[in-house]
Amino acid sequence: MSLVDIQTYLYYIQTKSSRPSEGLWIRYNDEAEKSLIDDFKRLWGTNFLDNLSIESFDYVFDNGVIGKLIVYNMEERQRVKIVDYVGSKKLESTKIDEKLKENNAQVRLDTFIDPGLIRKVEGIVRDMLKEKGFQSAAVTHDIKEVPGGPKLVHLTFTLDEGPKVKIRQIEFIGNKAIDDSTLRHQMKENRAQWWLSWITGRGTYQETKFEEDAERVTEYYRNEGYVRAQVGEPEVKVLEDTSDKKTRYIELRIPVTEGQRYVVGSFDVTGNTVVKSELLAPLFKLKKGEYYSQKNVRKGFQKAQEIYGAAGYLEFSGNPDYKFSDEPVEPESGTNRAGDAAPVPEAPLPTPAEGHKGPPSVDVTLRIQEGKQYFVNRITFSGNTTTRDSVIRRELRLYEDGVFNTEALKFSIKRLNQLGYFKALEGPGKDVNVDKTPNTDNKVDVRMKLEEQNRNQLTFGAGVSQFEGFFGQLSFQTSNFLGRGESLTLSLQGGQRAQNYSLAFTEPFLFDRNITGGFNLFRSNVRYISQFTQQSTGGVVTFGFPLGNGFTRMFTNYSYERVHVSEINSAYCDPLLLARNPFLRDSLLLGGTGCLTATPGSTVEVAGGGERRISKVVPSIVHNTVDQPIFPTTGKRITLSMDIAGLGGNTKFYKPTAEFVSFFKQNSRMSVGFRGQVVYVTPYGSSIDLPIFEKLFLGGEYTVRGFDLRTIGPQDPYTGLVLGGNKSLLFNGEQIIHIAGPVRLILFYDAGQVRDMGQPFSWWEDITHVIPLPTPLLTDPLATIGISDPLVKPVIVTTGKRSAFKTSTGAEIRFFMPVLNVPFRLIFAYNPQRDGVLNHNLQPQSAFQFRFAVGTTF
Repeated sequence: MSLVDIQTYLYYIQTKSSRPSEGLWIRYNDEAEKSLIDDFKRLWGTNFLDNLSIESFDYVFDNGVIGKLIVYNMEERQRVKIVDYVGSKKLESTKIDEKLKENNAQVRLDTFIDPGLIRKVEGIVRDMLKEKGFQSAAVTHDIKEVPGGPKLVHLTFTLDEGPKVKIRQIEFIGNKAIDDSTLRHQMKENRAQWWLSWITGRGTYQETKFEEDAERVTEYYRNEGYVRAQVGEPEVKVLEDTSDKKTRYIELRIPVTEGQRYVVGSFDVTGNTVVKSELLAPLFKLKKGEYYSQKNVRKGFQKAQEIYGAAGYLEFSGNPDYKFSDEPVEPESGTNRAGDAAPVPEAPLPTPAEGHKGPPSVDVTLRIQEGKQYFVNRITFSGNTTTRDSVIRRELRLYEDGVFNTEALKFSIKRLNQLGYFKALEGPGKDVNVDKTPNTDNKVDVRMKLEEQNRNQLTFGAGVSQFEGFFGQLSFQTSNFLGRGESLTLSLQGGQRAQNYSLAFTEPFLFDRNITGGFNLFRSNVRYISQFTQQSTGGVVTFGFPLGNGFTRMFTNYSYERVHVSEINSAYCDPLLLARNPFLRDSLLLGGTGCLTATPGSTVEVAGGGERRISKVVPSIVHNTVDQPIFPTTGKRITLSMDIAGLGGNTKFYKPTAEFVSFFKQNSRMSVGFRGQVVYVTPYGSSIDLPIFEKLFLGGEYTVRGFDLRTIGPQDPYTGLVLGGNKSLLFNGEQIIHIAGPVRLILFYDAGQVRDMGQPFSWWEDITHVIPLPTPLLTDPLATIGISDPLVKPVIVTTGKRSAFKTSTGAEIRFFMPVLNVPFRLIFAYNPQRDGVLNHNLQPQSAFQFRFAVGTTF
């Protein structure tokens, strides 16, 4: 049975046969034999066959003509039915398949055995094992027939890891100017073991990546002026094997030739006509008499490339030439493209020329090839099955028939990534193609390959979180409504602690201009545990427009809401507490009637008189260069806002807020993020104090993760009740590790403090204890004592100091649910500085917390 259709074989057989019925006769001669040989080559080149021969026999036609019968004897190769990888616990089959796919070396089922492909697979898998430290790894294969049909085989690759090679020590030979410790620090892939190697994997010898480390060491030397420094191949000295022969410890001895340290003699730019030399030269920061720095040359190339790229000079390149004062012969140039490492001639180290005084110098001449100026012919998109082309084009700063501005292209890619509508674009050469327009001079076509992400979120279900408690939810949310780029949210949520109803709509390009307009109508009922219930009804109108370069926008919000406070914890209604805090009554919206207790000893009481009208304008400026909205890795977001409440309401206050968020990408799987925030709020005019819901608190999964919600803040010293403050400081730090797919591990550290009026921010705060005084002897046993009597007031004693910042650290698993379009979080937190903080049950905050949450902290 043949896997290959007979017509496929006939396609490769091009020798013609005679057809007597049509009167067509093909002579068997030298030309026919050459055609048969060509047939053989073509058939053998298909890799379908194990054996192939072509035979000819005498044949007599019906009319008596003697001819030749040509027979093609073909034996097909074995077909792969099963592929296995055995023998290694450190290398998963899925990882092998991914690597083979990257290198176009997959062994597909039901394909013919290909010895060349098998050798390629063995080499790739062997390199993968070496990257994991198994330098003596061997990979072999075995082919066995399996039942089910002719020529079906089971292909098994056997991985023999051998001992894993660990680096115990690294020593540099020949270095005098720079010590071993500094040079070792430049190496990233091959480093000696340390006490955390069992977690980080550091210390594994990766021979295939030593060249990268050698280049880093060389680069460091060149940055320090040692232009001709060279790093040789390492000598591997085996120290010992473990008793089980699974681990081998080695010492790396790396030879280094430092050479002379050069200062800059002169720096010139030639070949440039578009940009003057006076503008280009300062970019390289090579000053006469200062030590040469390769880093400055590299950065100078990048900046020059950006300048020329912005003007459409796509093919800009630079070729730096070097002339050394101690070597009169001009060396060959090595670099021929902008941004590449400056070349270092491979030449024996010279001796200083006679008569030369002072340190040796190097004259650098940058020879520029500007190339042609290019313009944009067409910009096209593929993969945007939902989002309209017009929504994409309005984010671009690159225009058809305009100059091909490489910086505008980078800007446009970042803008598209910030939308979150598509899988993040990586840029030219990957998912953005820039090709010269055929048959047209100095024009390019730009094609963006987009992959839509589901930005529509339809949620129906139930859950639990610290803020809402148990809740049920029905909501529809989209940030790309009907592919127009508009945001629409309709949410109905009922829960144990919160009921929220909202309708919001935002148009980012109002009237087809880069102006944001939107509104939000809401009604909510939120129960803050052990505190009060807040009922809010209102709406917000938003207006925004860009400032400057497009990453900065100014917004103005106007909101009006009516807020009612009820179900106040009876502890707040303690007459002694109200007497000690004269503004608390107004803060809780108690009015003149005070607290109305339904039953003696009840834990929940109903406040009389309590509603506020909040009418406020909030101007804000937001600068946002963060690359992605949900899982950012680079960029920063700066927000400055000012809440001004007053006109049209009965509550007046100012609340300035400043927030700084920054992300730094460390490698393809790791990044760090930071947030710093400061908030200040103060009443003015007829408002004596802030309502409790406008006061500041910290605690919870969106501020300081290990603490209960709204438990960090100024307290009543006698009862421990949190009364809130008017200023807060918050810091969050995250180490983000991309595990696989939508799963990330977050290591975090949170710190914050809240202070009230008259209390400045501080590193330390007093530790206080309340000592009640004995009740004085009464002449009349039935007499009462007023709460203002100093004889019955407890005494507050300061016994020491503690950290004013409340801190939390720990780990969090964050995973993205594509169907729900929201990150889910499992948080484990430890609270080092927790003294003085009480949880929702007015008990000391526990040291450890485990929580479930949704969203992100910042």
